[in-house]
Amino acid sequence: MLYPSIDKLLNVVDSKYMLVHVASKRSKQMMETGHYQMRINNYISKKDLGRALEEVENGLIKVVKK
Repeated sequence: MLYPSIDKLLNVVDSKYMLVHVASKRSKQMMETGHYQMRINNYISKKDLGRALEEVENGLIKVVKK
């Protein structure tokens, strides 16, 4: 089972497309800068994409519609 759940994430972000876009952009930022919004030990996921999804779930990334 994947963590975090897609159902929980879609409560934060309106569409799957937007979720993929936000998570991929944030994971690339993590790889390039090495900056994380939580302590490394607090993440459940070991990969940056999963960590980006965890940040979305925890409300650390704000999704703004244009």
